[in-house]
Amino acid sequence: MASSHDDDLDWLYHRDPKQSRDQEPEPTRLLPQQEPAAYDPNPQVESRQPTQRAPQPPQEPPSQPPVAPPQPARAPRPPRKRRVGRRIAAGIAIFLAAVLVWLVAVPIYAWSHVNRVAFEPSGSRPADQPGTLYLMVGSDSRAGLTKEEQKKLGTGHDAGQRTDTIMLLYVPPGGQPALISIPRDSYLPIPGYGSNKINAAYSFGGAKLLTKTIEKNTGLRVDQYTEVGFAGFVDVIDAIGGIHVCLKQPIKDHDAHINLKKGCQTLVGKDALGYVRERHADPHGDLGRVERQRQVLGAMAKKAASPATIVNPMRYWRLANSGTDSLAVGENASMFSAMKMIIALGRVSSGNGLTLTVPIANANATTSAGSSVLWDNAKAKEMFGDIARGDTSNLKKFATK
Repeated sequence: MASSHDDDLDWLYHRDPKQSRDQEPEPTRLLPQQEPAAYDPNPQVESRQPTQRAPQPPQEPPSQPPVAPPQPARAPRPPRKRRVGRRIAAGIAIFLAAVLVWLVAVPIYAWSHVNRVAFEPSGSRPADQPGTLYLMVGSDSRAGLTKEEQKKLGTGHDAGQRTDTIMLLYVPPGGQPALISIPRDSYLPIPGYGSNKINAAYSFGGAKLLTKTIEKNTGLRVDQYTEVGFAGFVDVIDAIGGIHVCLKQPIKDHDAHINLKKGCQTLVGKDALGYVRERHADPHGDLGRVERQRQVLGAMAKKAASPATIVNPMRYWRLANSGTDSLAVGENASMFSAMKMIIALGRVSSGNGLTLTVPIANANATTSAGSSVLWDNAKAKEMFGDIARGDTSNLKKFATK
């Protein structure tokens, strides 16, 4: 039975059944005995409880240098010549911007110092014609002149104020502008004062009465008004460095304080003022004077608009600010209207405009006001009628040299 039981367990212990039967069972082995350990009165009992440790602060992971984001591929630097060219272009752009600011700022500053005058008369007025009609007046005002300067310029000490120069500048919607001289000795009806020389209208009622007299005798409506006195005229002439004129004959006039030689020459303030005011030594009298006035005005506009004035900062500053104390414009004037007037004068002086004088019937008529100029009313009406329609194409027949 014991053998059979052992055979049954052979499969469990992976024994060879035949070998198991032939071999005796291994005798029992005794383990060697160990001597007891010496008695220890204070035995160290190892605790089986886990050792309590002080809480440790959380450790940060080892720091690593921050990883920089990937940089975009750097564009290759332009060649040195290209970099220099860009710097030069930037410098030129800055310079041009500064010049532009200067060209704009100076007129704005000067415009803020210009005097204003009420010129629009009350009551009925002519209908507004196409385009713009400027009334330009050169008065004999001594404002801004000391007694010594009045003596030097030969202006006299008259207490009253009259107009030495009266011009109409018409700028049509299309076509050539026209500069029309009105002789100061023109004998015309002055509203409320009967008939007299037109320059007396300013003395009687200032800019408003002068404007009303112009409108009544021309049938045109004055849109803009500009007035300059003696001091302003001299300042402008000096600011542009004088004007160039060519005289066929010498001019000597004690009243105008001038003694000019024959030939081409440059006239500065005093001589230029005497040149436009002189009439006693002129065989054409007042008509000769209006021709010189247009000549000088055209030369002033041409020189003022020349590149030499713009590129010269000192001249540009002096011109913009010259005569502001003795310069007056209408209350409705703007910088745009003033620039439009200057441009039109430049066109006239360059030959792209018309220079006219009111048609005259008698240049030396005897009237209650003394020697006066009488208009040719029929021709004057025709000329002003064309302007009232906004057409300057037929005005050439009234043109004067």
